[in-house]
Amino acid sequence: MSLEPGSKTHLPPLDIGRLERDIDRLSSTYQAATPYPHIVIDNFLESGAIASAIEEFPPFDPGQWNNYLHTNERKFSNTNPEMWGPTLQSILKELNSPRFVSFIGKLIGVEGLVPDPTLEGGGLHQSTTGGFLNIHADFTVHPHDRKLQRRANLLLYLNEEWRPEYGGDLEMWSADMKHCVEKVSPIANRVLIFTTDPNSFHGHPEPMRCPEGVARRSLALYYFSVEKDPLVRSTEYRARPGDGSHAIMIYLDTQMLRIFDWSKRHLGVSDHTASKILAYRDRLRRNTTKD
Repeated sequence: MSLEPGSKTHLPPLDIGRLERDIDRLSSTYQAATPYPHIVIDNFLESGAIASAIEEFPPFDPGQWNNYLHTNERKFSNTNPEMWGPTLQSILKELNSPRFVSFIGKLIGVEGLVPDPTLEGGGLHQSTTGGFLNIHADFTVHPHDRKLQRRANLLLYLNEEWRPEYGGDLEMWSADMKHCVEKVSPIANRVLIFTTDPNSFHGHPEPMRCPEGVARRSLALYYFSVEKDPLVRSTEYRARPGDGSHAIMIYLDTQMLRIFDWSKRHLGVSDHTASKILAYRDRLRRNTTKD
């Protein structure tokens, strides 16, 4: 698919009314999906908006992107909307607006949802050739506000040209981690919304084969509900059948990440600080491997 750059008008990037009019069908589809409630919506944004968003996607700069470089993933994130172009900022504002958040609540069947303006763990994501994300279920409580239970993920894909041979399909696994139930290709203007709970295992674990200069790009947003006694759990990575001895490394890395998560919740450690530590640790690991 080839997209022409969108016009720089002030038209809304998303027709929320179209989604609201179809809420009964969308919610029914969402709740009936397996292996956990989810929905894929293509042609999500207006055509001009998606073209401009792809055009504006900021290039990778090691000093401005957070690093997620460890045994369980290789990707980068940008959580500073001030660095984004006007279309991306407009999309973020729309998807965090009270009207759209209300739509998400009706879709997933949870009242009183709130967005996360801090974009903790979310924002713009990109992974280059060799990038991957092991199968996992996400952290269940906001790292800096223990009352916020994470309830849903929204992933908007921003890849103008994405070929099957690149890999990078998001895999959705059964709760017992015995098999992959569904795969979602990260094509342009496709949005995936799914329930966040201790068993919503997902990821793209195989290193991607995209050419140099091509990246798997997306916008990730999370929605929360305010709870008196939420379930608190860090991101839980799991090995797949056939991962063999690599399962030990997945487990050990998960324990290390639990320490980072505890530090965020109790010491206020930021993603930026954790990013620096992970990047340093990754450089040490690579140097040791070379030796």
